[in-house]
Amino acid sequence: MKLAYKSCIEACKKCFIDCQNCIVNMAGKESMNECPNCCIQCVDTCLSTIKMLMADSPFSLKQAALCAEICEWCAEQCQQHDHEHCQLCAESCLACAKECRKLAA
Repeated sequence: MKLAYKSCIEACKKCFIDCQNCIVNMAGKESMNECPNCCIQCVDTCLSTIKMLMADSPFSLKQAALCAEICEWCAEQCQQHDHEHCQLCAESCLACAKECRKLAA
């Protein structure tokens, strides 16, 4: 793993955990938007990004850019809910998007 990837991997890990928590807490609750669907997609993308970065894939930077896009979308959705877990998820998504964008730039 490249040292340059470390902060992005850490942000993806935190985002994965907080999105998974949001999914669990939203189970059975009504949602006026794409939450928790966005969290499901975010979890999958964060895991894929971690795997690609760890493998130093030639597609790592493209994957990081995609992860940033999905995380930003998820943050928009979760920010619309007052639930603490949604707000925490949105924060983690934005932090992950920021790290992914820095890497992909």
